[in-house]
Amino acid sequence: MAHVNPTAIAGTSLWALALYLGLFPLGEWVSYQLNRWFNFAERSLYTSAEEFERTRKGRESQNAFYASLFSIFPFLALGIFCNLCVEFTLGDSWTIGMGLLACVGCGIYELGRRDGAP
Repeated sequence: MAHVNPTAIAGTSLWALALYLGLFPLGEWVSYQLNRWFNFAERSLYTSAEEFERTRKGRESQNAFYASLFSIFPFLALGIFCNLCVEFTLGDSWTIGMGLLACVGCGIYELGRRDGAP
């Protein structure tokens, strides 16, 4: 059985959260683009315009949920990269600490960005 390193999982998750907070407009853009693509792809599955319009509201809500869920994956990939960079440069013991510092820093940045927004 493969050994799963809990430090790597925690560090990656913290880095992904920090990047999601710090790059929030990018996360919204990814979610919006995925939602557009899901709605477009689902339209091709219907042959009847009446059936498409009848179930539109429910499908669009479901697509928005899936888009917000799948928009996390690019940040997880970046979190893996950042975690590996910290692990190779500073060592395994620094991954969680640096992830926490990144989360706090990006969280403060996002609060300041929202406070200054109109």
